[in-house]
Amino acid sequence: MNRTGILAVTALVLLTVFAAPAQAQEEESGEAESNVIVDVILPVSLAFIMFSLGIGLTMEDFSLIFREPKAFGVGIANQMIVLPLMGFAVATAAGLEGELAVGLIILACCPGGVTSNIITKLAKGDTALSISYTAVVSVVTVISLPIVVGLSMDHFMDGANADFEVLGLGLQMFMLTALPVAIGMGVRSYSPDRADAMEGGISKAAAGLFVIIVLAAIASEWDTLMENIGTLGPAVVGLNVIMLTIGYQSAKMLDLEAVRATTVAIESGIQNASVGITVGGLIMAPAAGETLSTLSLPSGVYGVLMYLVIAPFLFWRRSVHAEAEQ
Repeated sequence: MNRTGILAVTALVLLTVFAAPAQAQEEESGEAESNVIVDVILPVSLAFIMFSLGIGLTMEDFSLIFREPKAFGVGIANQMIVLPLMGFAVATAAGLEGELAVGLIILACCPGGVTSNIITKLAKGDTALSISYTAVVSVVTVISLPIVVGLSMDHFMDGANADFEVLGLGLQMFMLTALPVAIGMGVRSYSPDRADAMEGGISKAAAGLFVIIVLAAIASEWDTLMENIGTLGPAVVGLNVIMLTIGYQSAKMLDLEAVRATTVAIESGIQNASVGITVGGLIMAPAAGETLSTLSLPSGVYGVLMYLVIAPFLFWRRSVHAEAEQ
């Protein structure tokens, strides 16, 4: 089968497998309302993005867990424990309420994804370590994200999660994140040469999908964004800056070299906005007349503003690296 055929079959399999669980979310208040974006496009796009991550991974990428336990441990602790706590603190301090506060917590529970791997490479960090973080956290998030989000809905939405099923969201998370990563890894394991040939095109397509998802989230909730930009913007930027700082300083405190401290900072501070946008839609259907759930808005805003925050950090790390080489 040629490259085009493989891509077509892969896309068809992803569409068939991953659209089904998302369709279960379209029934609310006793009636089914079709929303193609939420029910099909977002889940399939996320699955494809995660597949693009998996096709670049091998089992060797998981080995750093054992070979570099200190570097790996501090990054995982920051992502799985410190980041959700900081998300809660920032949401509270910024005065975010209801769905916007929970949306920020959803963002704080997301893995780094392909974006953090690319930024790490540009910042002259340890790309292999970054990929290891992403691989592990993408799997662990299947369990951690539904639990933390359920608790945050209890706190910020006054028990609005009465119908929220942690197990159901965990299963959907598995189908849309962990499984596509596993399929991508399977393609690479079965045919490395074919995976190498496919990787470039798939990565570009995934990057394009990410941009479309972020822009769609902002455009669909433009009125809500304008009403809350005074608190939501600073909250998203603040969380980004805080976690970049915590990530870098915590690594330096453990005497990790600058290359790995850079990686820990990026993995601690950069989240996969497309996961947050999609999960927001899976948890709560959009309001009448809206395209996406308000729960998705913080992730959409973050998907744009994080580049404004990371740009100075990138410039700093590249400058330091250039000076060290001279």
